[in-house]
Amino acid sequence: MSQDRTFDELLAEGAAAPVDGWDFSWFAGRATEQRPPWGYAKLVADRMATARAALDLQTGGGEVTAELEHVPPVLVATEGWAPNLALARRNLARLGATVVEHADREPLPFPDASFDLVVSRHPTVTDWAEVARVLAPGGTYLSQQIGPRSVFGLAEFFLGPLDGGTARDPETAAAAARATGLDVADLRSASLRTEFFDVAAVVVYLRKVIWIVPGFDVATYRDRLRELHELIGREGSFTAYSARFLIEARKPAHLH
Repeated sequence: MSQDRTFDELLAEGAAAPVDGWDFSWFAGRATEQRPPWGYAKLVADRMATARAALDLQTGGGEVTAELEHVPPVLVATEGWAPNLALARRNLARLGATVVEHADREPLPFPDASFDLVVSRHPTVTDWAEVARVLAPGGTYLSQQIGPRSVFGLAEFFLGPLDGGTARDPETAAAAARATGLDVADLRSASLRTEFFDVAAVVVYLRKVIWIVPGFDVATYRDRLRELHELIGREGSFTAYSARFLIEARKPAHLH
C-alpha cells in the first residue's frame, strides 16, 4: 500500500502548489522542457534596448519583462487575470512600467500608433488588427506563441484522441498578420521534448496551463492520474512534445 500512500501524497502536493504567474521554478527536478533555439528573452531584450515606447501584451506575471536591464522611456504591460495582474505590478514596479488590466479579447485601450515595439509571450489570442493599429509606422511585433497540437500527448492521455485542426498554426498567424498590412519578417517553429518525472508535476502543470485539459481537477481524473503515476514508476518519466513558434511582423514605415 506504500505506492497508494505515495500517490495520494503526490496528488495532495500537486493540488496545493500555487499556480499564479508564469514562473516555472517549482518544476525544478520534477519536469523539464527543451527551450526554443531562438532565445526569445534575449530577442526581446535586444529590441527593448532601442525602443522608445514598448507594450508587453498578456504579460502573465511580467516574468520576461522583469529581467530586462535596459527599458524604453515608455513601458506598458497588459494582463487580464487578477492573480497575475497583482504579480506583474510587483515584478515590474522597479522598471517604472505601467501595468494595465485588460481582457485578452477586448480592444486595446491605447491610441493609434502608440508603440514602436509590441511583444507577447504565449498569448491566448492575437488580435492582429489591434496590434497593427497601436504599432507606429516602422514598428515591430515580436511574439513567441504556442504551436499546433502542443503537448497533445499529455492531453490525449486524459481526453482520448483530439483533432487539433489548424489552431495555432504559424502559417495561419502569418496570413492574419499580412491581412492587417503587416510584413512578416521572421517565422520559425520548434518541437520541444517535455518530460514529467512525477504525477504531482503533471497536476501542477494542468492546473497552471488550463487549456491542455479544460476543466481539469484531481477528483475527476483520479483514475487516469493513478495510471500515469504507475507509468512513470515503470518508465521513469512521461514524455510529450511542446510546439512553439516565433513570429516577427513589422508595420511599414510608409503605406505601400
